[in-house]
Amino acid sequence: MSAIFNHTASSASVYPTPYELGNQNQTSTWEQCIPFYQQLAAAFPQILQFAQIGVSDNGIPMHAGVISSDGVFERAQIKAAARPVFFNNNGIHPGEPEGIDACMALVRDFCTQPERLAALGTTVFLFIPIYNVDGCLNRQNTSRVNQDGPELFGFRANGRNLDLNRDFIKCDSLAAQVFNQFFTSWDPDVMVDTHTSNGADYSYTMTLIQTQADKLGDGLGPFLRNSMLPAIYQEMEQRGWPTCPYVNPVKLTPDDGIEDFLEVPRFSTGYAALHHCIGFMPETHMLKPYADRYASMRTLVEVVLEFTVTNAAQIQTLRAAAKLAASQRRQWPVQWKADHSQVSSFRFKGYQAVYSPSKLGNYTRLSYDRSQPWEKDIAYYDHFVAETVIATPKAYLIPQAWREVIQRLQWNKLELHTLTADQTMQVQSTHFKNIGSRSTPYEGHMFHDAVEITTQTDTVLARAGDVLVYLNQENARYAVETLEPQAHDSFFRWGFFNSVLEKKEAYSDYVFEDSALEMLEQEPELKAKFALWKTQNPELLNDQDAVLGFIFSKGKRHHEPEWLRYPVFSVFDI
Repeated sequence: MSAIFNHTASSASVYPTPYELGNQNQTSTWEQCIPFYQQLAAAFPQILQFAQIGVSDNGIPMHAGVISSDGVFERAQIKAAARPVFFNNNGIHPGEPEGIDACMALVRDFCTQPERLAALGTTVFLFIPIYNVDGCLNRQNTSRVNQDGPELFGFRANGRNLDLNRDFIKCDSLAAQVFNQFFTSWDPDVMVDTHTSNGADYSYTMTLIQTQADKLGDGLGPFLRNSMLPAIYQEMEQRGWPTCPYVNPVKLTPDDGIEDFLEVPRFSTGYAALHHCIGFMPETHMLKPYADRYASMRTLVEVVLEFTVTNAAQIQTLRAAAKLAASQRRQWPVQWKADHSQVSSFRFKGYQAVYSPSKLGNYTRLSYDRSQPWEKDIAYYDHFVAETVIATPKAYLIPQAWREVIQRLQWNKLELHTLTADQTMQVQSTHFKNIGSRSTPYEGHMFHDAVEITTQTDTVLARAGDVLVYLNQENARYAVETLEPQAHDSFFRWGFFNSVLEKKEAYSDYVFEDSALEMLEQEPELKAKFALWKTQNPELLNDQDAVLGFIFSKGKRHHEPEWLRYPVFSVFDI
């Protein structure tokens, strides 16, 4: 990889960033960052366009910028010319601000160093300077419990106390709603979303999460694993920042091996994968000096950008093929798990794990001894296999009542067909057999971790205004992984359809006792189920609510077809 962006020349004396003016342990505030870009855009209007793209939940403006070597900034014109788009997202967790500061310097250098700008060629550099603007304004120095600097920084959550790197599917925040529309409008080829890690101690300043290659699939996954990642690791080493995969230990310490982080669609890179975009989440190490974290982050962004520019044609060809394959796929994996039968290795540089008695309680605590470094090959589990695979319908039927779901599909550029007249349709309906939900809130929702279903063929009345989502389109993957209830981050798991889990009618026991006897006489299937239930649950025969509740819920007389039936239907013959 030729070092087309690795220049030593600096324009810091002309347009210094707040980081460069400080003591290398300070980060830019929102009030400093936005005017800095506005000043650059005014001074270099043929290079940088910078504008507001939305507002946060606290009503704070959100901005984005575009760098173009030839002064073309319009999305439509850039897309029509099939120009490569590289996207750098920063400040999703403002307590992890290296990317905020590094992006400011990089954009400044694009504006002031002609050779650096020319090296972009036709590639467009797209960036969000601070994504979580609410959190960036909530400044202190205590929330990052184990982090070494900077002196002051922002908070992880936004104005609604949401972690925005868990919000890309459910879109509770205004920021995520803006991001969904911004991302799909630009349709970037490669994304780098900048972060700082927590976890074990080791020698590396930079670690890297990438879109999991098997989950990314098609030709993009093998290209990422076999070509792009090795080139990035090699170049980072050559530029003085040895990099390792994100340290996600399979046990307590890295000594026993590490496993790829499965970045499901709630996370930025998992969301990007739904749109066949190669995503990276660099994680600088929390215990390294802020100056080192800043320098390694800038290097990482430049290295990935350089690879993208050099290999843009191949990346775009692979993305086009993946989109075509998505529109034709007859089966979709919707859940993934690590395959520990396929073991790679990584030459890891760690520190000796030390166990000693705690001074706080009666237990043994872990620490790392930096005076005892080690280097050895460790197990690296970087292969994943599909755990749940579904047969792809031709379309999904979504009743118009579920407008929040339809809206999110629209934000993600799904082509929707709205019915103009009532019609009966033969569908595959999904019924919930068992749901296991978290006992405490997770990002504002009672997330459903366990989803057990059954399916059957039904005839339903589709009404004028209901929506069909045909899957012969390039954004099919987004539809499948949000509408299939078993998918990792489906709309169902996030609670968009919780009302169908509630039976709406009830009974008075003194009246229903007689009705229950009639139902058992008139419904042989119910009678058989009740006999089996009594055999399996003799202790419940003393519980009137349990006895009557079983008959009420399992019988046909008072059946509510909407109860426990998923209101999105799969259409296989249309």
